[in-house]
Amino acid sequence: MSRFLAFAFPVQSAVEAKERIADVASEYHDARHCCWAYLLGADGSESASSDNGEPSGTAGRPILGQIRSAGLTNIAVAVVRYFGGIKLGTPGLIAAYRESTALALAEAERVDRCQETEIGLTFPYMALNDVMRVVKSTMEATVVTQEFDNTCKMIMRIRADRADALAARLAAIDGTSILDL
Repeated sequence: MSRFLAFAFPVQSAVEAKERIADVASEYHDARHCCWAYLLGADGSESASSDNGEPSGTAGRPILGQIRSAGLTNIAVAVVRYFGGIKLGTPGLIAAYRESTALALAEAERVDRCQETEIGLTFPYMALNDVMRVVKSTMEATVVTQEFDNTCKMIMRIRADRADALAARLAAIDGTSILDL
């Protein structure tokens, strides 16, 4: 009977994903197959997969499908197969790679991260209290830099999905201008 070993890794780039997968393939060099997939970007826009010698669509796509089903991104999964002498057929391979990936993802530590962006603004010194009131009421915003003079400048970091709302509140303060960063 074939043995399947699945490994899940957090990654930030395609290069890093391929390096981690290559490490698994190197460590398990005596295995028949090292199939893999990765999914990158906050919106999951970058992906790749490989059947590594298995029949087309029986390994890489099921691995990638499990990653998507789990709602994960910035992750790579490698599944190593030691052939056990019995051919599993297309449905059997798909099920085996899907199940191996699902088990690895279930055991993996999950880390929630939010995509952040920066908002910059200029405002007259007289508007400082109003600006700070908005910034402090938005607890998620972190001030990165600030300059206080007749014309003040501030750059803040905030979750990308909340940036437009904060920018609108700040723009409503008399004399403020939102900067293109």
